[in-house]
Amino acid sequence: MIAADTGFGPVRQIAYLVDDLESAVAEWVTRHRAGPFWVRRHIPVAHAVVRGVTASFDHSSAYGQWGDVMVELLVIHGPERSSLRAHGALHHLACFVESLGRTLDGRDDVALLARSSATQFAFLDATATLGHYWELYEPSERLLGFYDFVRAASIGWDGTDPMRELS
Repeated sequence: MIAADTGFGPVRQIAYLVDDLESAVAEWVTRHRAGPFWVRRHIPVAHAVVRGVTASFDHSSAYGQWGDVMVELLVIHGPERSSLRAHGALHHLACFVESLGRTLDGRDDVALLARSSATQFAFLDATATLGHYWELYEPSERLLGFYDFVRAASIGWDGTDPMRELS
């Protein structure tokens, strides 16, 4: 885990905004020896608010392990891509917080608040100062299990089958 003094907790994931999952996964596997990557396309989002406006937040992601940290390669398909763009390729750093509601209370930098299946998450906009967003969510058994699943798949991975679809 990357240590960070953000008040949010340790960084659990780094995410990059990419145009194409297949080529991004191939580069991360070849160049950085990360993987394997677990892909979920057009992740269902029950509710999303982008910069105060109800939106769809249509996105696909590939999740892989790179040393001690999870890497997410993110494609935003809809018009939200332009309003959730970061200055560089790094899109966000993800952290667990004890209470998302308390953490977001009174903040004016919430760029996205969304719910995907059982997980509610938020993007805080730090692009003007840091060039990226913070993604925040509460740890749940399901979410922690997914992090463990991705990490376990990387242990002893021989480089075969680098991109695996999740249903």
